[in-house]
Formats: sequence, structure tokens, C-alpha cells
Amino acid sequence: MKDISVKIFSNGKTVTIRVSNELVTILKSHYVKNIKRYSYTVTKYSSVFFFEEELMKQK
Repeated sequence: MKDISVKIFSNGKTVTIRVSNELVTILKSHYVKNIKRYSYTVTKYSSVFFFEEELMKQK
């Protein structure tokens, strides 16, 4: 697994959820030390977190 120590998305950034193709905004991010990845909480699904590979930048 690749170590992602620099987050790709910043708070307030609009992104697309890959699976559903929905536009959402990043509410907050958190570095999960034991798996060495960032998780993101987004609008519309604030009780769920996503990893970077589940989100896409807007064009």
C-alpha cells in the first residue's frame, strides 16, 4: 500500500464521489496513522468517511 502523507483534497473543496458521480464538498479530513491514508468527511454523507481513491477532483 502506498503511503499518502500529503492530502490531495482540502476542506471546502468540491469533489465527485467516484461510485455515484455525485458532487459533494469536503467538510474535514483526518490522517489515519495505522493505515497511512487520509479519510474525508463530505456534505450529504457526514456520518460516512471516504478515502482519496473514492473521490475525484473537479475538472
